[in-house]
Amino acid sequence: MNKPLAERLRPRSLEDYIGQEHLVGKQGVLRQTLQAKRIPSIILWGPPGVGKTTLAQIIANNLDRPFYALSAINSGVKDVREAINKAKKQRFFSSPSPILFIDEIHRFSKSQQDALLGAVEQGVVTLIGATTENPSFEVISALLSRCQVYVLKHLEVSDLKNLLDRALIKDEVLSKKDIDIQEYEALFQYSGGDGRKLLNILEIVIDATNEMPVVITNKSVTDKLQQNLAVYDKGGEMHYDIISAFIKSIRGSDPNAALYWMARMLEGGEDIKFIARRLVIVASEDIGLANPNALLMANTCFDAIHKIGMPEARIILSQTVIYIASSPKSNSAYKAIDAAIAEVRNSGNLPVPLHLRNSPTKLMKNLGYGKNYQYSHDFEGNFVNQEFLPEKISGKKFYQPSNNKAEHTIWQRLKNWWNNKYY
Repeated sequence: MNKPLAERLRPRSLEDYIGQEHLVGKQGVLRQTLQAKRIPSIILWGPPGVGKTTLAQIIANNLDRPFYALSAINSGVKDVREAINKAKKQRFFSSPSPILFIDEIHRFSKSQQDALLGAVEQGVVTLIGATTENPSFEVISALLSRCQVYVLKHLEVSDLKNLLDRALIKDEVLSKKDIDIQEYEALFQYSGGDGRKLLNILEIVIDATNEMPVVITNKSVTDKLQQNLAVYDKGGEMHYDIISAFIKSIRGSDPNAALYWMARMLEGGEDIKFIARRLVIVASEDIGLANPNALLMANTCFDAIHKIGMPEARIILSQTVIYIASSPKSNSAYKAIDAAIAEVRNSGNLPVPLHLRNSPTKLMKNLGYGKNYQYSHDFEGNFVNQEFLPEKISGKKFYQPSNNKAEHTIWQRLKNWWNNKYY
């Protein structure tokens, strides 16, 4: 039996599909659409291993339409056009359009997506795209506007448990073995809500156990994965672990480790835009106001790699990674906005103070809108001490400068302005 466990257990109908109740449950929007026997072009956006490809195949089976599949990793414009031509030949009179499934559509270039656009517009194909990246950033606006976006979530613990139970009972290989799962925590932890990853881990642990019955505990899972790390990593299973190590190395100010993990991603064929996007995020989340130039550097890197491409883009990425990893660190901006959001959720929509309100009409002015507002530029140093928060949370502090040279200057300036109100 050469097929991996995840492929052997791939569901063929919605009844066998696990997870994504908000889409395929009894009241799910996608189930209702399928029951009406119509489907628009759609983008399935979600993390790996949650059933995007499976769902696309189930949709095609449910609607009894021809199904063509392409992977954006190894398909070019020529492949797209060939698939569209095949779809055209499949259509007769008013028959529904075939389904064209494109896995990892975020890896398609603009020219490849443009090649799709006409066929989608004319109804030659019904497009189903799968992506782990935000389609707002990765799918051209003209194509995105013609698609319905459905968001898939990480599988819940109950979903993962159901998946394991099904594997032990229904799989033609595992059902013949004596397998006792005594502890689940390590299986769930290493899978990270990824159903395919969970089944791969289960298969590795079982195959690496010689004695019967196969007793699975947290320790046995951890030990077997460490012994079989090369197998486990093959084909990109450690994708999110490596990007995590990359980000944590930058946060920990270790440019050497950061370069190593980035090299692992580059050698594994990772999308350079994926790496560059993470650099933009980490430049603000972990360096922030300690070195504001880091965000400018990361953003410039993101623009440059689009223009240059590989292999030269690796040099631009390297320069940026070294600069960001070597920069002083601060997460004050990250913590500040989360603190402000928490306050909004806690206190609700507090009224805007009258003196800060907009007053474009006479009625609003008569009601006191804008009254007693003081224009900062009319005062020495372009500052005047007045209240800008709702009365209920006056004096509430969200931004706490971190201990670095740049933010010490900010702290001193705020302290001088606000005379100990905040600092």
